[in-house]
Amino acid sequence: MKITVLTENSTANENLIAEHGLSLFIQTNDKNILFDFGQTETALDNANKLGINLNCIDIAILSHGHYDHSGAIKKFLTLNDKAPVVMHKNCFNDHFNGTEKYIGIDKSLLDSDRLVLIDNDLKIDNDLSILVSSKREVYYPIDSNGLNVCRNGEFIPDDFTHEIYLMIGDILISGCSHRGILNILKQFEPRVFIGGLHLVKYEVGGEKLSYIASEIDKHPTVIYSGHCTGEEQYSYLKTILKNKLYPLSTGLEYKL
Repeated sequence: MKITVLTENSTANENLIAEHGLSLFIQTNDKNILFDFGQTETALDNANKLGINLNCIDIAILSHGHYDHSGAIKKFLTLNDKAPVVMHKNCFNDHFNGTEKYIGIDKSLLDSDRLVLIDNDLKIDNDLSILVSSKREVYYPIDSNGLNVCRNGEFIPDDFTHEIYLMIGDILISGCSHRGILNILKQFEPRVFIGGLHLVKYEVGGEKLSYIASEIDKHPTVIYSGHCTGEEQYSYLKTILKNKLYPLSTGLEYKL
């Protein structure tokens, strides 16, 4: 399997553009997968520069209902005429950072007949499944980090039921891990984890980040991470996890 980072907060290729967001092109033995779409159409532009024909995508997946992962969906649907776009049915809820900044996705996408809205795990084939974390036991508290969902005019802390993951064999791929990386590792026990850890708001040297790092280190999982992990937080984790942690960056390829 090969994974190419189409866009991420940083770039390893001066010809490619980085942005706050995430998009991955995944090639398995028999499927081409687009996992997340970045904040804008940058991911699709980078794919073109890398010689990736987006019409080859067999299935696309949106990890959760935030703007920085969904920005290129509408454009993708014009470039690819076959791939379904799988997402949780709650992705179209009203998601906010605090109470003023809307961070949800374009609701006009609901007009598309290519969307597959799920509420339970979806098995694609023997090696590939889309998993719903909210159906599983929570072992550690979920921290909303100031992110809310607006329901009936009331803002309440988001519990991120709209978050889903892609499992390929024993490799788990996540967008932001809003439901908590410790919960995810305990729920799925992957050999390899790829995606953001959403630790950017945790103080380096603080008790919470130190605890999370020590708990992650109890797992044998190898992690490839970036985006919402935070640069300083990643550097701190690297001192703890050492050769169990590697960076994501726009343009990098990983063969697993």
